[in-house]
Amino acid sequence: MRAVDQETPVYLHRLPVSGEDRYACLALVNSRFRVSHGQVDLLDGAEAAHLWLVRHGLLPDRVPVNGRQAGRLCALREALRALFEAYERGAPPPAEALDALNAALAAAPATPRLVWSAEGPRRGDVPDDGNPAAAALSLLAEDATELLTGGDAAQLAECAAQGCERWFLRSHGARRWCTTQCGNRVRAARAYAARKSTSP
Repeated sequence: MRAVDQETPVYLHRLPVSGEDRYACLALVNSRFRVSHGQVDLLDGAEAAHLWLVRHGLLPDRVPVNGRQAGRLCALREALRALFEAYERGAPPPAEALDALNAALAAAPATPRLVWSAEGPRRGDVPDDGNPAAAALSLLAEDATELLTGGDAAQLAECAAQGCERWFLRSHGARRWCTTQCGNRVRAARAYAARKSTSP
């Protein structure tokens, strides 16, 4: 894993949102976001996509990523965003988004294995590692499938802060912002608007 450069832009040090620690697919969707000076894309190019996959433990550092594979990662990200939006609206997703997720699942199908740990036997599914980049996409698609079909799906939400665009898992039903930073920004904007409207 590459060390974080001391000159890394400040937006790379943003607080992770609730749920990213359990679902890498949330981190993938949140790899495109807005900051005060505009849009940021952490997957902008093959090298950036490689670094993102390595940092999230989905690809060995020695395995390169080419432009086509980086494009597939970006396409999966946009498909997941469309699927999350459809889920939140309670509407059918675009067919191409569903097709993209299913294609990623099929690119490196998992083989069932019996795993025996200190806790005893359990089923383990091992993705085909013949193509590491395809296996990484398959793991991300599997992760999103688990999120959308599991108990955590009801907590999936898009941040309500204007321009944020990040997705998170609500820790309680009333939570509307992905981080306290977004919440504080919204409250500060409301307070400023209220002061401005009452000033002579």
